[in-house]
Amino acid sequence: NVQENVELALQVRGVPPAIRTTRALDLLDRVGLDGFETAYPRELSGGMRQKVGFARAMAVEPELLCLDEPFSALDVLSAESLRGELMELWSSGSIPTLAILMVSHNIEEAVLMADRIVVMDKDPGRVVHELKVSLPHPRQRKSFEFQAVVDQVYGMLAGQTQPEYIEQGTAPGEPGRTRRLPDIAISDLSGLLERLDEMPRNRSDIYRLEDELGVDSDQLLQLTETAELLGFATIEKGDITLTSLGETFAEASILARKEIFATRIRRMPMIRWLLNMLRAAEKQRLRWDVIQTALELDFPAEEAQQQVETVVEWGRYAEILAYDDDEEMLYLEPNATPMAGS
Repeated sequence: NVQENVELALQVRGVPPAIRTTRALDLLDRVGLDGFETAYPRELSGGMRQKVGFARAMAVEPELLCLDEPFSALDVLSAESLRGELMELWSSGSIPTLAILMVSHNIEEAVLMADRIVVMDKDPGRVVHELKVSLPHPRQRKSFEFQAVVDQVYGMLAGQTQPEYIEQGTAPGEPGRTRRLPDIAISDLSGLLERLDEMPRNRSDIYRLEDELGVDSDQLLQLTETAELLGFATIEKGDITLTSLGETFAEASILARKEIFATRIRRMPMIRWLLNMLRAAEKQRLRWDVIQTALELDFPAEEAQQQVETVVEWGRYAEILAYDDDEEMLYLEPNATPMAGS
């Protein structure tokens, strides 16, 4: 049950039973679970189960409390409530912990809770920025100062548009960095471009689009990255601006959009590499696993699989690739003619 779950951490450290019980009951009371000591996990909501985890972690009185996306699996209201309760415990000194280290993909959550934000990049994993957040607690999401910090973090993550040859990287197997294709839906990309097309000067703060498009920060950054890769938008200091090509795409018919998209993705090293492989293959067909194995020279297996899925989705939308799910075979569409220089 809940009480035994919290006591387990103390038992491992050799704490006597009487002290274990007293401390566990005190911790459960602090996190708001008084009355649920004998309940079992299956009887608890997601937020309550997370509170049990907090109580268990705090039972050993750690100087550093490490949290890995502790609210990501909760519904919006439960997550918001639990964030507030954790901050209250921390700021009131109700827990002996000296510092909390939390991993999060939610930018607003980081700005809401943290006094110091370390921004990391991947491929390879590294620290790219560090930001001190000096806003007093409790913080107000709608305040100008809060939104300014959110905008600043978005700017750090989104970066600034570079020349095309830098943005797109190199093809798999070639020297240099092979740029992964963002995992996005074409319909979501179209929605982003259409929204920008409606805005004054076709420009917006990136952070403002999160609520307008109904996406989380991680998904939004992947969408802006895709728009940038395809030449549909440029990014600078946390702002995204539609290019003339992006404006044309946003206002085009369905078929015209497909043609524009096909033209743009043919320029991308990943797509160009695959098209060349297919042209050289017997009957211009390749099995999915063959392509994935080739990509595993540049990406971890799980990422390589995701890249094949993205290539197939983008290629089918652009009508330059076809995929037979029964045979797990990828092949060229008849109109997938090579570009000059490819």
